[in-house]
Amino acid sequence: MLWAVTTGHPRSHRRARRTRFGLLFGLVVVIALAVAAVIVLRPPGPRPLFQMPVGCGETWQVGTYPGHGDYDVDFFPLSGDPWGQPVLASYEGTVTVAGINGSLGGRTPDNPDGPRGRGGGYWVKIDHGGRWETQYLHLLEPPLVQAGQRVVQGQQIGRIGSTGNSGAPHLHYEQRRGWEKVETYFDGAPSGITNDDAEYTLRLTSNNCP
Repeated sequence: MLWAVTTGHPRSHRRARRTRFGLLFGLVVVIALAVAAVIVLRPPGPRPLFQMPVGCGETWQVGTYPGHGDYDVDFFPLSGDPWGQPVLASYEGTVTVAGINGSLGGRTPDNPDGPRGRGGGYWVKIDHGGRWETQYLHLLEPPLVQAGQRVVQGQQIGRIGSTGNSGAPHLHYEQRRGWEKVETYFDGAPSGITNDDAEYTLRLTSNNCP
């Protein structure tokens, strides 16, 4: 009578499977790191022709103050009620974030002196390609766009509010190149806001027109 013969030990087979899995996992990690390195090391593309994130022909106060953060820009309207004024995309791109940064707080048009929140409140991030990005913070209410949505320049993405760590209704705005904040440019011209060593304001007119 012939008996079935097995070779090896079940534990050795399990060890072999674990070894193969470990090698495969390691290979996947190496490939992922290589792809990430290529993305990070790839130089940013040319600067998009960013426009002000507000309506065509409108003149706004643009500025910063000590402790605000280098390159950060705040927008305040010079006419009309600031609450609820439209916030527009500075350039075409794809929305990557549309939600809440930190906590909302309780400042509203009906209760402008309510408690502050934390961070940026309702906010939007747009990827413009070439490793360029813009950010829009302290929006009044949930953004009018959602992550993954394609937007065109001048499209309304939200309304001005005072959510998050904000003392008054305004738009906090940033331009980023390769994940680093840089000086904001509007219609091809630098804003001049490069640091927050002192209070600095100017008036600019938007060319974010159809």
